[in-house]
Amino acid sequence: MKQLIETIVKPLVDSPGDVRVDMDEHDNRVVYKLSVNPADMGKVIGKQGRVAKAIRTIVYSAAGNHHNKKVFIDIID
Repeated sequence: MKQLIETIVKPLVDSPGDVRVDMDEHDNRVVYKLSVNPADMGKVIGKQGRVAKAIRTIVYSAAGNHHNKKVFIDIID
């Protein structure tokens, strides 16, 4: 799942080397923390959060079959 998130995000940003995905797994949920260069934050979020919502939709649909837990993506700086 981390690889999927990186594959989606890296072409969107100007600094693909700064893209990092960390995973926190708890009893009933998995949280992926996406970190990008602060200058690229707007590109990942998009206007009115449309890009972030699209990324989450793709990952959630792929993760539905992969995990038996709720999956969350946090975009952090």
